[in-house]
Amino acid sequence: MKQSGIPVQDGFFWPGEFVPQQRVWLAWPERPDNWRLAAEPARLAFKAVIEAILPVVNVSVMVTPAMYDNACNMLPDQVEVVKQPLNDAWMRDTGPTALINSQGDVRTVSWQFNAWGGKQFGLYQDWRADDRVAAAVSDWMGIDYYQAPFVLEGGAIHTDGEGTIYTTEECLLHPGRNPHLNKSQIEQLLLDYLGAGKVIWLSLGVFNDETAGHVDNLLHVIAPGEVVLNWCEDTDDPQYERSRLALETLLKEKDARGRSVRVHKLPMPGPLYFSAEEAAGIEASNTMIRVAGERLAASYTNFLMVNGVVAMPLLDKRTDQRALSKLAELLPDNRIVGIPAREILLGGGNIHCITQQIPCFPMADS
Repeated sequence: MKQSGIPVQDGFFWPGEFVPQQRVWLAWPERPDNWRLAAEPARLAFKAVIEAILPVVNVSVMVTPAMYDNACNMLPDQVEVVKQPLNDAWMRDTGPTALINSQGDVRTVSWQFNAWGGKQFGLYQDWRADDRVAAAVSDWMGIDYYQAPFVLEGGAIHTDGEGTIYTTEECLLHPGRNPHLNKSQIEQLLLDYLGAGKVIWLSLGVFNDETAGHVDNLLHVIAPGEVVLNWCEDTDDPQYERSRLALETLLKEKDARGRSVRVHKLPMPGPLYFSAEEAAGIEASNTMIRVAGERLAASYTNFLMVNGVVAMPLLDKRTDQRALSKLAELLPDNRIVGIPAREILLGGGNIHCITQQIPCFPMADS
């Protein structure tokens, strides 16, 4: 049910991804102008992600009525398959952001969604179904939700669960989202709707990210006051300066509790590009660039943490093992699972982008 009021005034806040989670939601891919070969390879990659996390969390998958039988036939019996109109399959961005209070109650936020840029900059022109997904997820679970009064996607924000929000200016100040709001107004809305105390603004996201700089492709919060950062060593690569600008900001900022932020570097895969064969398998579009030689916005930070499992994308044999080993070193109490995820990357995102978690209740020590 839709709630009036503002989350921060009601005592709700956004917990970190590393706290116990009761459920993870995904949406089933099918758009032929985004996923090659009518999304058949992508669905196999989504299935691999689901199978990796299913032992530790309940999984629900939203599917269009046309794809219901396909999903039921492909997915394990334990997966809950829910019929719902969809425009595409980016549950992180269209699904709800789940909040909790000190009593362990859960509510969610439904952000306004406009396909990452609206009529002028958006990646598709009809996003009405996707704009209803967050409310539909909340209603399906019987969780009350707040309807936020501004455009935002879940991949544009990260949290430490202790009052700090990370985002990028490239994304949130993009003219296709909230041109009527300035930076300070957007910041206040983030604090109000996420129950937070501080926003750390990074300048730029990953080079050629068609979301215009989603922070979850640039960094991942792995613990309060601790992040991993997509790191480029090639001085000739356009990502080189972007990563260094982010590091500079992170090292000079304090978080909401006055701590310095510990930053760990994850190697950048690639650079990776669309092959001619991959591009040929996608229907032409005026808004989504899917051509041979197009740079892919690849990053290992686009992983999911859930109940002691880290589902990390495998993207480049030259760097996969280094990234796996680094996460294993930083998260010794977690099982790091590498999942071949190029097919998800071809669609414009990765494992974090296609998943959205709902925290457990009650939650201890909140």
